[in-house]
Amino acid sequence: MLKKFDENRQDLKPYGLTCELWQPKIMERPDRHNEIEINYLPEGSLSYLIHDQKFKIKKGRMIVFWALFPHQIVDFSNDAPYHVITIPFSTLLSWNLPKRFLDMLFRGELKATTYKPSNPVLANQIFKRWANELNRDTEVLKEICSLEIEAYLKRFAYRTMNATSSIEKVEPLPINLVEKIAVYIAKNFNSPIKVIDVAKAVELHPDYANVIFKKAFGYTISDYLLEQRVLYAKRKLSITQDSITSIAYESGFNSISRFNATFRKFSDMTPRDFRKEFST
Repeated sequence: MLKKFDENRQDLKPYGLTCELWQPKIMERPDRHNEIEINYLPEGSLSYLIHDQKFKIKKGRMIVFWALFPHQIVDFSNDAPYHVITIPFSTLLSWNLPKRFLDMLFRGELKATTYKPSNPVLANQIFKRWANELNRDTEVLKEICSLEIEAYLKRFAYRTMNATSSIEKVEPLPINLVEKIAVYIAKNFNSPIKVIDVAKAVELHPDYANVIFKKAFGYTISDYLLEQRVLYAKRKLSITQDSITSIAYESGFNSISRFNATFRKFSDMTPRDFRKEFST
């Protein structure tokens, strides 16, 4: 059964260790989950807005990225299904991947890279087998799949670190006004910017910028800006031991009280409680 993105899906809800066939669709909002995501396209192409840039993933290519970065399909070439693997953050860290590779992944550098398997037919067969076996209620098969996916990702990391000629950089696509707003916020959210600064950057009146942005993303610019700051703070809380105060200011908030109130608004918990639950 093909999966499609659920627009009502809870933000940051994990998928778990999965390998499934997905039906491409335009996403009305970004998805976010604290897992590594691998997409492989046997056919067709996808255009993603990942964090702050737009990329086209072509037929026969694979992309690996940290799915805590907001990612959103904004275009696709046909209805051909594509493979999606999700790997829990804790599982990934237990695999002892090269530190340099993980650093690139968590900085978002791999969102701009795709890899083309040398044997697309074999790659497609492997992904299909994982999808079939992970959906069975058999723990032994699930453990075997986990080991195979670990080895597959280690090969990907090895090629990334030692054979950069096999990694293809994807050129950014032109983006429209709404996407320019999202990109500007993604690049500047931890600076003391306001709605008027965002509108000025894309040469629009603030009211009009808000109207077209909310129509496209379902958020006001102000709420989206605050959410990006909270999202960044969550990443820092989960993977570093930096003080909550320093994280608050680094995320773009000008006071601890404002940070705590906004964090609770978007997370239904305090920063301290979030760190206790999700820190790795």
